Amino acid sequence: MPPEHRPRQPDEPSDPHRIEDLATRRERALGMGGPAKVAKVHASNKLTVRERIELLVDPGTFRETGLLSHSDLPDAREKTPADGKVCGYGAIEGRAIYVSGEDATVLAGSGGRVGVKKDHDAMAYAALKGFPLVSLGDGGGARIPDIMGATGMMNMVYPIDGSPRDRRVPFIATILGECYGGPTWKAAVADVVIQVKGTIMAVSGPPVLAAATGEIVTSEEIGGWELHAKVTGQVDLFADDERDCMNLVRRVLSYLPNNADELPPVARSGDPADRRLDDILAVLPARAKVAYDMHKILTRVFDAGSVLETKALYDPSLITALARLDGHPVGVLANNPMQRAGAMGPGACEKATAFICLCDSFHIPLVFFHDTPGFFVSKAAEEKKMPLKIMTFIDALHHSTVPRLSVVVRKSYGMAHCNMSGGNMRSDYLVAWPTADVSFMAPEAAANVVFGRKVDDFDDPDGPRAELIENMKRMNAPWDAAGIGLFHDVIDPRDTRRVLVEALRRALGPRGDRGRSERRLASWPRMF
Repeated sequence: MPPEHRPRQPDEPSDPHRIEDLATRRERALGMGGPAKVAKVHASNKLTVRERIELLVDPGTFRETGLLSHSDLPDAREKTPADGKVCGYGAIEGRAIYVSGEDATVLAGSGGRVGVKKDHDAMAYAALKGFPLVSLGDGGGARIPDIMGATGMMNMVYPIDGSPRDRRVPFIATILGECYGGPTWKAAVADVVIQVKGTIMAVSGPPVLAAATGEIVTSEEIGGWELHAKVTGQVDLFADDERDCMNLVRRVLSYLPNNADELPPVARSGDPADRRLDDILAVLPARAKVAYDMHKILTRVFDAGSVLETKALYDPSLITALARLDGHPVGVLANNPMQRAGAMGPGACEKATAFICLCDSFHIPLVFFHDTPGFFVSKAAEEKKMPLKIMTFIDALHHSTVPRLSVVVRKSYGMAHCNMSGGNMRSDYLVAWPTADVSFMAPEAAANVVFGRKVDDFDDPDGPRAELIENMKRMNAPWDAAGIGLFHDVIDPRDTRRVLVEALRRALGPRGDRGRSERRLASWPRMF
């Protein structure tokens, strides 16, 4: 029998050349695009994908899958270590996650057939097994010629296996470079998107736009962080640098369960549940028409240091934030009187709807703080389909099945009262401060409708118009509504934290599992 066909004996060593070959191939793949390409990345004040992963996960926990993959095109085999995608499993504070990212040292991070399939298959497997997903985006979309022709195009399929995403596991996407195509598609369906300032997220870059339409634009104009922060609302959080971005990924995951079969992780809180908010009255102005910063109320009510606002610059008339109450993750929706007196526009409705979908999909209770004169009305708002935005917002609220707590701080007018989980909206606990002012519209506006501006005593403090306003102000106070059970209670503002903690404990039930959602919103789009 020829030696090469003879079975190896039990005490005979393995072929050393194969072991050496394995070590050589692994070393070559770990070297990415080579020292010159790595140096180029570092010269642009960026990290390589492998450095990013090591920064993200607990030390020594990353285990790569598909390290030895490469392009299926013969002339590109040696130029595509790992086929430009680094994928695998690591741990964040002991919790296992799946993480993948484009390697910008390999053909500018463009996606080849093998690398894309490797990532998609691994994402599908991780989601099936219940591991959170993290995408480190830094690539220019699909690789040419991999995607060209019928075979190329039909092999580069997205999303995973052509199936819809149903939020079985949390998915966090980061934007860490110039991202077009693939990384942008991931961000569009992710639960939370984090963009480093100075990076780009768009469908295609300026050269493609110029060739296709003749439009001349800069990268920042079509995908910079300020566009997404203020205009599109597609990005939730913004980081100053890559280290800040990885810290934000870790922080966001701390509010979310590993998967939809688990409840959100409860943190040990050193903040007393019955802490009295002795200084909260100083935040609220004595005059009802004087604005104040709702953030100051939220930071006092929720666990110290736990409030993480999302989409802060996108229609800031509404604050959406992840926070903790007695260690339990909660989602906060609060009107911001510093912005248009708290009147919510189309953008506020969009981000409220998206935020409710996120929280309800992962069993995170919702807490509302009212101070709004209603919805923002204007020609521009109507052009953005304001009625549809309002009703989609309230439809999401109706479909949500997590516990809901609601506090009316000051004004709560019109349809916006309902959208903020007001009367007859099945809140688990609905309370008012003594300063609450609830009605269809402001008394002065209602009097104008009744009397118009043509009455002789328009400015008479003792006239019928003034009398009507005073009567309506009395009707708007919370006492009558509380008297017939429309409010569960009217509370001293200084007791707000204690009252909400107790209400949340009741809503979660004695076993702590009654906060589990039916997940009716899990397949809703991320944005609207």
